[in-house]
Amino acid sequence: MFEVASFAKLWVPFCWKHSVEPRAPESYFGVKRRVYTGSMQEEFMSDHRRVRREYQEFKVRIDSLFNTIYQRSEAYNRKNSKEDGVKATWMADGTQWPGTWIEQAESHRKDSMLELSRNVDMRLPMLVYLSREKRPGYNHQKKAGAMNAMLRVSALPSNAPFIINFDCDHYINNSQAFRASMCFMLDPRDGQNTAFVQFPQRFDDIDPTDRYANHNRVFFDGTMLSLNGLQGPSYLGTGTMFRRAALYGMDPPQWRVDNINVVDKAKQYGRSTLFVHSMLDGVNQERSLTPVFLEESVSNELTTLMTCAYEDGTSWGRDVGWVYNIAMEDVVTGFRIHRQGWRSIYCSIEAAAFRGTAPINLTERLLQVLRWSGGSLEMFFSHSNACLAGPRMHPLQRIAYLNMSTYPIVTIFILAYNLFPVMWLISEQFYIQRPFSSYILYLVAIIAMIHVIGMFEMKWANITLLEWCRNEQFYMIGATGVYPTAVLYMLMKLITGKGIHFRLTSKQTEACSNDKFADLYVVRWVPLMIPTIAVLVVNVTAVGVAIGKVATSGMSTDQGQHAMLGMVFNVWILVLLYPFALGIMGHWGKKPAILFFMLVMSISTVAVMYVTFHATYTEWSEIATSLGKAGLLAGSSG
Repeated sequence: MFEVASFAKLWVPFCWKHSVEPRAPESYFGVKRRVYTGSMQEEFMSDHRRVRREYQEFKVRIDSLFNTIYQRSEAYNRKNSKEDGVKATWMADGTQWPGTWIEQAESHRKDSMLELSRNVDMRLPMLVYLSREKRPGYNHQKKAGAMNAMLRVSALPSNAPFIINFDCDHYINNSQAFRASMCFMLDPRDGQNTAFVQFPQRFDDIDPTDRYANHNRVFFDGTMLSLNGLQGPSYLGTGTMFRRAALYGMDPPQWRVDNINVVDKAKQYGRSTLFVHSMLDGVNQERSLTPVFLEESVSNELTTLMTCAYEDGTSWGRDVGWVYNIAMEDVVTGFRIHRQGWRSIYCSIEAAAFRGTAPINLTERLLQVLRWSGGSLEMFFSHSNACLAGPRMHPLQRIAYLNMSTYPIVTIFILAYNLFPVMWLISEQFYIQRPFSSYILYLVAIIAMIHVIGMFEMKWANITLLEWCRNEQFYMIGATGVYPTAVLYMLMKLITGKGIHFRLTSKQTEACSNDKFADLYVVRWVPLMIPTIAVLVVNVTAVGVAIGKVATSGMSTDQGQHAMLGMVFNVWILVLLYPFALGIMGHWGKKPAILFFMLVMSISTVAVMYVTFHATYTEWSEIATSLGKAGLLAGSSG
């Protein structure tokens, strides 16, 4: 962090001077040519070369820290081992830590730590490094716990009325995003009742075809945008500007009493008097903000706010701050805010406000969706069920949250429908609604309506046909394997009472290759792939059997016509599962022609086997019939 702060003293003035966008140096220097938008063209090239050279040296220092720290620590240990036996990389609790401290210092022995930078250059913001206390036996609540600690601690140094958060793998791509969100927050019409502004998630390094629908444009630019007509979009965990008062659990102005009394509610906020008294001041969005240099008494109070036991007996994690003990803490936190009567805004700007990384590996993508769908079901079976929301929530907003928390259950029927061909693979009977023509008309009308809605989505959300198709494909992949697994996990939790553990998504490329998208072709087998593989096998077999039935009975017969109609359904399922089939092929998936060849060979093999079996079965049936007739004739002659 000190290295970053040191480089920032050079980077931030450079950005201000030359209107640099984006202000993430890795992304900025990654593009060879950019249009200059500043006002000092004559100085830009020399400044650019100097800053780029300093950035390259900065990266080298960061990358070498691991070895440098080890070498310096070992040198220190060899020098001082005979004196006191204290190792430079040992923490105060006796555990070894490969950290940066060479000398033991009193500040390093604290369980929690707060460091503030004091910059003379006013163009640089105050940098605060926060290390909250962690102890064995305490649930530290992961990301939500870290943000709640930050919410409390930030109340004393700055107490800004607005807070923005985004994931560690995201960066600011457009500095005007702050101004755009503030326009909604300060809108004199209804801005005071706006709790947060949600930006869409945009990603770098996605493969050009977006095989696993990482961009998810239908959800971000369709569903989230449409919720602006109600109380607004749900909170998505990153790229969000919050109003501090909403995070404190206060009611919006339209539902709030004139005099806010937080002192009487001190128990739900904790035992810090300074923090409780700062809350009303933090609600005031009109006051000016200046960096605060903290006195020793205030610094001691900050240490108290970072302790593990501070939240014991309070409302933190339920009615105050980010919500705990649920996989979808972001959506549930937004739900709690909407339930209190606040509204939110979806804001999309060009260039994208924030950009980040996404898992392009099939396994990691499936595990990510499993965590989301499992968390959605947890939300439905918790006190955050939309049916339990009070009268302040808009009725249609309630339905939107219900849909958000129950969609994995509905997909059980999709899985069953995709396995339906098993019924007629082992039988000559076709289980189709009668009269057949009415059934076909009904089916065509439903499918046509779905695609008309899709065209409206594409036009309204300004997405491409490929993006819409990828969304449909990955929905089918999730519906056949991921969502049923999430339902199974939820049933286990309801029966056993044990919580659901979902591993965090890994977005780092592990493949050793110079290929930018090497991770796209890495396969790691997990059990939730089994249902989707079963659907693939069943539908490939169904297509082969259908072709075999047409070959044996002819197209003019009812059996042949029904088989061909069934085959259309099976082929459509295979088209939707095409990205999954490529994914499980690993490195062979680089050549889709191989997949096509394998499908053709598999279908042909099944068709030949069916024709052979049918011919053999027919021949044996004729022999049996002949023997039966011969037996009857012999009996009658006797």
